[in-house]
Amino acid sequence: MKRRLFSLTLATSALVAALPAAAQTSWDLPSAYPATNFHTVNLTNFASDVEKATGGKLKITVHANAALFKAPEIKRAVQGGQAQIGEIILAAYQNEWAMFGADGIPFLATSYEESRKLYAAQKPILQKKLGEQGLMLLYSVAWPPQGIYSKKPLASAADLKGSKWRAYSPSTSRIAQLVGAQPVTVQAAELSQALATGVVEANMTSGATGVDSKLFEHLKFYYDVQAWLPKNAVIVNKRAFDALDKPSQDALLKAAADAETRGWAASQKVNTDSLATLRANGMSVEPPSAALKSDMQKVGATMLQEWLGQAGAEGQQMLDAFRK
Repeated sequence: MKRRLFSLTLATSALVAALPAAAQTSWDLPSAYPATNFHTVNLTNFASDVEKATGGKLKITVHANAALFKAPEIKRAVQGGQAQIGEIILAAYQNEWAMFGADGIPFLATSYEESRKLYAAQKPILQKKLGEQGLMLLYSVAWPPQGIYSKKPLASAADLKGSKWRAYSPSTSRIAQLVGAQPVTVQAAELSQALATGVVEANMTSGATGVDSKLFEHLKFYYDVQAWLPKNAVIVNKRAFDALDKPSQDALLKAAADAETRGWAASQKVNTDSLATLRANGMSVEPPSAALKSDMQKVGATMLQEWLGQAGAEGQQMLDAFRK
């Protein structure tokens, strides 16, 4: 009898010990940016919040700096279930669907307030499209306003003619074409190397990326044109979401809402801090000349009309909602 009780106790203990491992769901979250980038820090906090709120039932592992998938591969990986959740920059997918690129149109939304208005107009359309693709939008956070980095001083857009221009999306490539620069596709994780080897001589990106990639080591001028605020979006595979129990789903959505609020606040702080860091490292940080700003606004007007031609009635509807 004692032996039978002892055996039963061991079996019960083994079953109890196995329960947490069996009950835990593990997700991979690929990101294209360094672990120290504010977006990635926010992702890490989001993952921690989810694990705490679910009592460890849902564990999300963040894979920073394109370690799991390169930036252009992340959306497809989440759609196909290779990763359950991921972070993408929406404007990079404009060729797939014009509405993804709405926040990459120069001088359409140039402040955090305008960017939030654009997001409000864009969000329901995004949610519908992603739903059709088997995805869900969890949250989205804007990058700081985009400026122009250059090896040489820029008095006007003509000074960019012939320069090797880093492109990371269809819109940044189109800007290069319109100013006569040579577009070179380079993702964030590869930017430092591209600068060091002379593959890139100029680009438009945020102060945050300028600090992440230490652009001050290779480029000397930053023009704070505040052209647009592209957004990153965290998306989840709908089947993976549906497979969670209701309390875990609710915890995930609550953590996502908190991450969105926290991320927008962090973006604004990072914008101020990044420009100060660029200056402290010897970079000339200046407002654009009247000629440069005017030239870039003309580029933006051209690109808006081109985008509307692609987006059609859906794009016009979103634009009207934004401009109300």
